[in-house]
Amino acid sequence: MKGLVFNIKRYAIHDGPGIRITFFLKGCPLNCWWCHNPEGISPKPQRVERIDRIGEREFRVTEEVGKYYTAGELLTIAEKERVFMEESGGGVTLSGGEPLMQADFLVESLSLFKDAGMHTTLDTSGYASNSVMNRVMPLTDLFLFDLKHLDSDRHTEFTGVGNEQILENLDLLIREKKKIFLRFPVIPGFNDDSEHLLRVRDFVGGMNRDFVTEMDLLPYHHIGSSKYKRFNMEYRMSGTGQPSGSRMHELKEFFGENGLTVRIGG
Repeated sequence: MKGLVFNIKRYAIHDGPGIRITFFLKGCPLNCWWCHNPEGISPKPQRVERIDRIGEREFRVTEEVGKYYTAGELLTIAEKERVFMEESGGGVTLSGGEPLMQADFLVESLSLFKDAGMHTTLDTSGYASNSVMNRVMPLTDLFLFDLKHLDSDRHTEFTGVGNEQILENLDLLIREKKKIFLRFPVIPGFNDDSEHLLRVRDFVGGMNRDFVTEMDLLPYHHIGSSKYKRFNMEYRMSGTGQPSGSRMHELKEFFGENGLTVRIGG
């Protein structure tokens, strides 16, 4: 069995504890307006043109985005980073896209990593069936779980899907006592109004601190916006400003009032 991977990030320090290697699996059922990895949305390989410049000369290069790997090949790649993982308390992170879309390949890969004694983290939107989540839970040490909006209609408008299944899976992980870092993207005009922020703080405040141990605030940024033109995709956030550093620190203090460890960035 092979899975489709569109990026491999070595020496990753924002995808879970310690120094990690992160594999980005292609394909996502969501279409978030602010996505900074639009190349991860399509579940198929894509050919795109890149323009390289040397002085005044331009060179057009066609590149393939997405490469198929076996789970064994991912393990071989990860083994080369083992010394950094072990010395830092790191491990392997599966991200995307949405890795749960490639459930069979994900389960096989996680199994190999666990058998090799590596710490496993899954970076997910939570949008998948309960049966898929039940398959990956025993193989995953930590979930980086996105919490985008508590109103399903608003969630649908800006991501293309409702949040019912997502919240159901979040509840499932908590009931099964899985360790979770919540990730809350701060998107101006979408989820940063006072009423919604209060709802989120109350919602998170009722969660068990033994398992939901951290909340990462991810400020919206323009990084990745140039990719949309390359992939012939509409960028719908061009008029949106980035939250200031002072605003992010205000939100850190705001969410920290319920006793949860809060970080800016992930």
